[in-house]
This record gives sequence, structure tokens and C-alpha cells, in this order.
Amino acid sequence: MNAPTDLAMKTDEVLRVELEVFRREHRDLDEAIAALNERGTADQLTIQRLKKRKLRLKDLISVIEDRLTPDIIA
Repeated sequence: MNAPTDLAMKTDEVLRVELEVFRREHRDLDEAIAALNERGTADQLTIQRLKKRKLRLKDLISVIEDRLTPDIIA
């Protein structure tokens, strides 16, 4: 995963593409966690690691969305 500090050097178009990739990965992790919980086949450590990865992606998605959203003074 790219570090948030790398965002300053990327164009908005590249950030939009990465944003979609990260959103898709976030959804995939959500589905994987749900499937593992339903079947009860995974150990808690695996589920915790997937949840941590999902949270890191959520934070990165927020950073990218903030960068792409123009500042509007109301």
C-alpha cells in the first residue's frame, strides 16, 4: 500500500484510480471477513489482521477523498 506522504506527488487522475482500487479492496475484505465469520473456519488472529488491513484502507481512502475534495468556504 502506498504511504500517504506519496499522495503529494500524484495527480488527481491517479488518485481517483487508486481510490477506486482501495474501495474495491475494502469491500472485498469486508466480504471475506463476513464469509469467515459465517463459516467459523478462520482463527481470530486471521480475522483481526483482515480487520486491521480494512481499517488502514479506510484511513487511506479518507485521506485521498480529502485531497480530491476542493476546499469550499461556505
